[in-house]
Amino acid sequence: MEDHWILRRREDEEGYPRKTFNDPDSENYESQFLRDKARIIHSSAFRRLQSKTQVFSLGDSDFYRTRLTHTLEVAQIGASIASQLRFSGHRDQISTLIPSNSLIEAICLAHDLGHPPYGHGGEYSLNKFMYQDGGFEGNGQTLRIVCRLGEFSEQHGLDLTRRTLLGLLKYPAIHSQVANYDQVQANHSDTSSKLALYKPPKCIHDDDADLLEWIIKPFSESDRAILTELKSNPTGHAKTIRKSFDTSIMELADDIAYGVHDLEDAIAMGLVSHRIWEAEVMEQLPNHSGTELADIITRYTEKLFSGSHKQLKHGISNIVGGLIRDIEIRDLESGEHELIRFNACLTTDSAAILNILKNFVFKHVIKQRQNQILELKGQMIVEKLFEAILENPERLLKPDEFESFKVTGSKRILSDYVSGMTDVYASRLYSNLFLPQSGSLFDQL
Repeated sequence: MEDHWILRRREDEEGYPRKTFNDPDSENYESQFLRDKARIIHSSAFRRLQSKTQVFSLGDSDFYRTRLTHTLEVAQIGASIASQLRFSGHRDQISTLIPSNSLIEAICLAHDLGHPPYGHGGEYSLNKFMYQDGGFEGNGQTLRIVCRLGEFSEQHGLDLTRRTLLGLLKYPAIHSQVANYDQVQANHSDTSSKLALYKPPKCIHDDDADLLEWIIKPFSESDRAILTELKSNPTGHAKTIRKSFDTSIMELADDIAYGVHDLEDAIAMGLVSHRIWEAEVMEQLPNHSGTELADIITRYTEKLFSGSHKQLKHGISNIVGGLIRDIEIRDLESGEHELIRFNACLTTDSAAILNILKNFVFKHVIKQRQNQILELKGQMIVEKLFEAILENPERLLKPDEFESFKVTGSKRILSDYVSGMTDVYASRLYSNLFLPQSGSLFDQL
């Protein structure tokens, strides 16, 4: 591994001695990623994930997943994917590319740090105020937290290694390059029901273009062009189409956790029935018959709906294991650097089956009426809070935040503040501001 991948921006910009190790497999390399992992786990942004929604509203049950437990599961699945790839007999030059467990765990543990209160609903509300000022998007906010807002360094946030940051770079494009808000201009209504128009592109905020430049600096000009290539969309936002090798592992782990573990919560809470499962999932499996994963799902379907938590967990665990075993390293046949040229991918049949599971969860959980009501409620809370703070910054911001806002006038300071709230904190602040019976001098906000 080249030394520039374990370089931290603070070292690069402030003249700190650069690390040079004679042995590429030295524990010194691994210690840098262990340090990244430690900084992430001990950050306040990581702790806040325990009070942020994954799929179901906080407080309805203590069984299902929060954003924090989801993140821990993604890290575990990511490490399992890396281990499976490491021991599946790849030729030497590719096997050295596979991230260590500490590196992939650091990437996975940090991947949702920028998740705002109330999920995508909160994200749309924040972008409504920011779309003309550099945008707001959850993945872009993750990069801001680890590179600017985290506690470890005054100027550089958690100051993680460059390779960890590269792994977090899901969408290597800035907001102004990919944004298309023609529909916003065509719809003049400013009601909350129109908030979907403010759905942000997957991107980095314009304010953080320098971070993208620093992260991808070691690549050749042609590799940088490949990594940041865009697919245009005349009726909506453009999209990035490439990601680094480490990012591809993290995204697979995230997709598996969403498609399978969130399915477990839905079954346990009785939101999906055996009958619907048979009609919408099992009916599609014959298209992928003969694959190990299809056989596993067929074999364990009765356990999933047996009513036993142990049997359900056993079935879910086997489905996750089947997906992990079907991940391979694929040569994309473009790009000079191995981190660009190779990605981890599911086999074609397993990718299709995971898509079936994700669509099933989306239809019967995410789009469920009660979840939609809660998402709309979250949108309205975040929108009202931002408006109140924008109109009364001196009274509602903390003193240091107000001083920064007074000097710069940047709404980015406000979006950093609101997006960092947990669902619980945002709800409590909303109640104190807008419900007459709530609020006290002794409330700690």
